[in-house]
Amino acid sequence: MTTTTEYAKTAEAVRAGIEAGQERLRALLPALTDGAAREPSELPGWSRAHVLSHIEGVGLALARQARYGLRGELIEPYDGGRPARAAAIEAGALRDAAALRDAVRAALAEASAAWAAVGPADWSRPVAHRNGDLRAALLAWWRELEIHTADAQIGHGPRDWPRELCHHLLDHLAPRVPGDLRLVLTATDGTPARRYGSDGAPEVTVRGPLTGLAAWLAGRRPDHPLDCRRSGAVAPLPELLDWP
Repeated sequence: MTTTTEYAKTAEAVRAGIEAGQERLRALLPALTDGAAREPSELPGWSRAHVLSHIEGVGLALARQARYGLRGELIEPYDGGRPARAAAIEAGALRDAAALRDAVRAALAEASAAWAAVGPADWSRPVAHRNGDLRAALLAWWRELEIHTADAQIGHGPRDWPRELCHHLLDHLAPRVPGDLRLVLTATDGTPARRYGSDGAPEVTVRGPLTGLAAWLAGRRPDHPLDCRRSGAVAPLPELLDWP
């Protein structure tokens, strides 16, 4: 059983990682031009402006979970649900680079302030986001921040993801592995292998850098090709299930 102290210690480490990620994003924003904002991102159909607008929105939405969670109140991340979220992203993507930079900076400032207010005994407080708690919402912000900063293609990619985030993604995204195979992820940089699925199922081994394995499991393009083997023979990477 995880104790309150252990729970808080893990959350504190994640909060420190988020602050580092927010500083990286702030440092990348000044180079964003109007032309660059309209260029495609890693996400199909989304420009860099769409991705940055989404980072702004999800940062504020999860900060709101922290604010209300500390009050003992449950509130949905977005007023109006997913339709309102989608409309806000589209509207926000129309802004020029200066307005986008200012909006993202403001959202990051609010995220820092909201999460800084959470104390060691508060992480298990419930929130409406996925019927979870404050620690789960914090982890969601970590994933959203790091993955979408890479999606924006403004100078920080999956190859730059912290190892701690990669390990978290390999745990969090385990439900994406189909149940009809035994998947073994073997990192080439000294990380112990991860095994998913049922014993006795056909075994597939995917080998590559830790960041590349995490990127693939997250549905992103690894910076270097991954080596996939089935029964010892080269094979295509297996199709993954939806995000959990």
